[in-house]
Amino acid sequence: MTVKIDEVKPGLKLVTDTMDKVETATIGVWVEAGTRHESPEINGVAHMLEHMAFKGTRRRSARAIAEEIENVGGHLNAYTSREHTAYYAKVLKEDVALALDIIADILQNSVFAEEELTRERDVVVQEIGQAEDTPDDIIFDHFQAAAFPDQGLGRPVLGTEKIVKGLDRSAIQGYMRRNYGPPRLLVAAAGKVDHQALSDLAGRQFAGLDSATPASSDPARYEGGEYREERDLEQAHIVLGLPGVDFADPGYYATSVLATLLGGGMSSRLFQEVREKRGLAYSVFAHTSSYADGGLFSVYAGTDPARLDELVPVLCEEIVKMCEPVSAPELARARAQLKASVLMSLESTSSRCESLARQMQVFGRPIPPAEIVAKIEAVDVQAVAKAAQHLLSAKPTLAALGPLARLESFESVAQRLKN
Repeated sequence: MTVKIDEVKPGLKLVTDTMDKVETATIGVWVEAGTRHESPEINGVAHMLEHMAFKGTRRRSARAIAEEIENVGGHLNAYTSREHTAYYAKVLKEDVALALDIIADILQNSVFAEEELTRERDVVVQEIGQAEDTPDDIIFDHFQAAAFPDQGLGRPVLGTEKIVKGLDRSAIQGYMRRNYGPPRLLVAAAGKVDHQALSDLAGRQFAGLDSATPASSDPARYEGGEYREERDLEQAHIVLGLPGVDFADPGYYATSVLATLLGGGMSSRLFQEVREKRGLAYSVFAHTSSYADGGLFSVYAGTDPARLDELVPVLCEEIVKMCEPVSAPELARARAQLKASVLMSLESTSSRCESLARQMQVFGRPIPPAEIVAKIEAVDVQAVAKAAQHLLSAKPTLAALGPLARLESFESVAQRLKN
């Protein structure tokens, strides 16, 4: 792993991870701006901007953007999260300069033509509709909103149909102007790249980029609670959760190990107890999400509505049992799964590029894989039990969607989760 960092202009950093034995590279720009940095009245603007950035610049039409990257066999993509937005491309080594040129162009010269905006509003409204029609997807938005009500961290990344239909060119440009500039932008690359050549190129490509305003968002205030929606579906979908930890929390790795033990694979407790032993669900898993100043721990399951009254007590029981000492073989297996995930990701230029960007924006430095593995290895039985006790110290969050006649009250669920 050969990682280098440069400041290519005041406030704008470049981080590269050179991989000499590959023939490709992933390069992108990560922006410290996402859903939680939006005001309520323009919820969804970060995601709309991500769409509109590909719809034409002063130098390229939308079609030209797509054709130029695909003419060389490359892939150009983007995503919006609650704290970040990313624009990145994967290309052959000889096309890195082209990829950076296109990304720099769309981030500085997008024109946001009215006719394109009109079309893209309709596209995003269809995306919202598709999410609404996917219960095991939209349930997590409802869960997030119940856990973090009336704040940026709880609002949906896609926004709402009503707000999206009202987003105009000035709202998108204003959001971009406030958020898309140093020091809230980071250029990252991994693969067959020349750091110095890329540093010189990035300095020229972003020379005219104006500074952004300091990041501003509501602090994360976990409150917990419930969301229930009766809907005519074949399955009832449940997400049950608790407050997690932020990226810098000393219990971060213990919480990750706990999630793996509880519902991270076919050998996990939930998979074995809920699916294999009782046949209560086809899909059941545990997940942990971390943010700059908070987090969420969640368990998802989809089940026959007639068996909800069997499923929920089992989920609660398995969560509470995590406060008891786990066996040495079980702990070793969970740590091995996490270590394998870290080390296997090193084989992908895209994974390495994204990890570098995230680490730089969260911690201000790249974190060597050996350091991550050592922290995973250091998680012991006591650390897992402590992490579980922390999770269970607060009010839970419950989101449920589908036929819910057999779902017990929120108060009953909360009582089951008292350790």
